[in-house]
Amino acid sequence: MQKNNNSQVMFFTLLQLWNFPNGQFVFSLAFTFIYILTLGGNLIIIVVCRVEKSLNTPMYFFLSHLAALEICYISVTVPKMIQHSVSGDNTIPFAACLTQLYFFGSLGSTECFLLSLMAYDRYLAVCRPLHYYLVMTSKFCRVSVGSCWSSGFLSAMCSVLFISTLKFCASNQIQHFFCDISPLLRLSCTNVQHTETLIFYLASVILLGSCLVTVLSYFKILSAVLVISSRARRGRASSTFASHLTVVTVYYSTMIFVYVRPTTANASSFSNTLSVLYTVLTPLLNPYIYALRNKDVLKALVKIKNRFFHM
Repeated sequence: MQKNNNSQVMFFTLLQLWNFPNGQFVFSLAFTFIYILTLGGNLIIIVVCRVEKSLNTPMYFFLSHLAALEICYISVTVPKMIQHSVSGDNTIPFAACLTQLYFFGSLGSTECFLLSLMAYDRYLAVCRPLHYYLVMTSKFCRVSVGSCWSSGFLSAMCSVLFISTLKFCASNQIQHFFCDISPLLRLSCTNVQHTETLIFYLASVILLGSCLVTVLSYFKILSAVLVISSRARRGRASSTFASHLTVVTVYYSTMIFVYVRPTTANASSFSNTLSVLYTVLTPLLNPYIYALRNKDVLKALVKIKNRFFHM
């Protein structure tokens, strides 16, 4: 739906990740399978952490919230993308676009805060074990997780409110598979300098700040792991540390590359491809990296299964 320069655009057209009409079925099937796997893996984490009393610890409390977050995060973009691909209708109303942008930004910010909180939790457990339960009380865990969620949703509100005041009266084709900040700002026919500056600083503070806390925490953990005398324990700890750090590195590096730069920079298919890493791949991998490789979680799953089949 193309509008002239005197008329506000009411609908946008989202471009798909793929430009091959014959391959739409294959891509839709693949993303549907990924979506189901993501939902299944994260739901298992939530159920196990809530049901099994042996997992009533701060680490698994945070993991259950991360799992719930990942379900919401991937559900903001992937189902709509699949629907567009199957129906062939890629249009999205202006209000729905802003709603998708708000929830995507809110959940992304919340994940940054939550990942840094989880890294700090592991730092205390490994490097300050005697102080761990003095700091990580049930009240502190509830308040800190609540702060992560509320801060994430409040921080995204500023960006969306500024974008909602812009005029979109030229092209309505968003060069992305979901409503994101940069593609929207490139379509605006009004001055976006102040909005762009605000979003740039906000993204820099959230991403670089939480990334710094996370990296410093893992650096301290690595230092502690390297002085473990037992070779077997050091190997297990290093394996866990490496897998956690890999997921965190992929998430933060792609997010920083996409958002901590001028938002109206030239559109890039490479940036769109990178978006898949933090919108689709990270929610899929997190439950398997953080929990389903964990021996305590696997034991809890076996106990729940045995309990269920012997009822």
